[in-house]
Amino acid sequence: MKLVLKRIAFLVITVLAATGALAQNIDTTNYVQPFSNMSSFRTWSIGINGGITVPYNEDYSAANYKQPGVGLYVKNQILSTIGIQADFFAGQAIGYNSRDNAFAQYKTQVASAAISVNIILANINWRHNRNVIQPYVTGGFGYMGYQPSLTTAGPAANQTTFLFKQPGNGIVQSTFVPVSAGLKINITRGVNIDLGYTVSFVNSDNFDGLNYGTRNDEFSYIHAGLEFAIGSSKKPQLATHNPVNSMRTEYLTIEKTLLLQINIQKAQIDQLKTDLAAKTALINATNASLIKFTTDSDGDGVPDLYDKCPDTPVGTVVDGSGCPLVVSGPTKTTTFTRQPAPVVTEQDKKVVKDAVDNLQFDFGKATIRPVSFETLDVLAKLMIDRGLSLKLAGYTDNMGPDAVNLRISTDRAEAIKKYLVSKGVNASKIEANGFGKENPVAPNNTLQGRILNRRVEFTVF
Repeated sequence: MKLVLKRIAFLVITVLAATGALAQNIDTTNYVQPFSNMSSFRTWSIGINGGITVPYNEDYSAANYKQPGVGLYVKNQILSTIGIQADFFAGQAIGYNSRDNAFAQYKTQVASAAISVNIILANINWRHNRNVIQPYVTGGFGYMGYQPSLTTAGPAANQTTFLFKQPGNGIVQSTFVPVSAGLKINITRGVNIDLGYTVSFVNSDNFDGLNYGTRNDEFSYIHAGLEFAIGSSKKPQLATHNPVNSMRTEYLTIEKTLLLQINIQKAQIDQLKTDLAAKTALINATNASLIKFTTDSDGDGVPDLYDKCPDTPVGTVVDGSGCPLVVSGPTKTTTFTRQPAPVVTEQDKKVVKDAVDNLQFDFGKATIRPVSFETLDVLAKLMIDRGLSLKLAGYTDNMGPDAVNLRISTDRAEAIKKYLVSKGVNASKIEANGFGKENPVAPNNTLQGRILNRRVEFTVF
């Protein structure tokens, strides 16, 4: 049990150490498994911006560059490089000195809405885990309403201002084409700075209240703003996601996982080698003890360890201690009378039971513990006095290799025989055998059952 606990602790420490190294070496902050579906990203965003308008036309010779404008857009990123957005704009433009010399100034209030395609030019970075800057271009089609007002030329006292379109509210409607270029700077996982330049090509020549020349009117909008990703902050933006980094993280994760598995397997192999060395040492020690218990130099049937007369001649009849058996009386004619088999009484059975109940061995060995000696001595005296015979059958549980279990069960039965012989019992009166894990008396799947199966059965007759 201690060996198993040590092995488990060793493997747990190895796994924790390797997992810690894996977590420290791989940045998974913006990781999304390659080829994941769109639900793994934030695809919707909203942007607000402000800036100035710059009109350009052939109708006026000068333009004011300080007119304000504000913009709003809602975007859905359908691919990592392509998004569809709805753009909204409101602002004004002012120009001076019409080329026909009829007007000193025009001022146009404008509001527009458009659907555009946003194309990110570079969101793949081969050198860094995440991109900081994404340049983009946008093109679309929209509808605008604008209200030009004109101020007549001449001295200030004589100037008049009127709406270009009369009657009504003076609002002119037209389609237009917005084209933009810019870049976005990521400042957090869900917020980007948006810097852009948009040119709106108006599908008319009266944006400035004057049809003059051959070109339609147009104006630009230089802006700066913020874009906010919509959705869970735990997900990266699809528009700023670097798929190269996810592929790199995937590769490193697989590599580290394989290395972790290899290290665990190496640790298991090292532990098995350690266990094998310990079991080999145990087997060698057991074999050495077995040789010591089984060596019989003079061949009289009593091992040297218990033989009090180790040099008896071959063929000499000996007693349980290995010394010659002394026969008194006439030697010329010896008459042997078959003695009736002794009857085993209940008292005899109690002596055997006490010996079995008190029998203990060292863990994993065939060494009898001293606590067992007293009842074994009583059993030895009973066998000598009553001429009883004894069969010993050693058994083990099913833990461990069959060969080892068979050897231990045999060694333990032999150890009891040798002890009883050392106390004067005739070796021929004892039969000792080992049967390993055979004939269990209880289930081996519980600790109590395995304890009951590790036994030596005594049969006296």
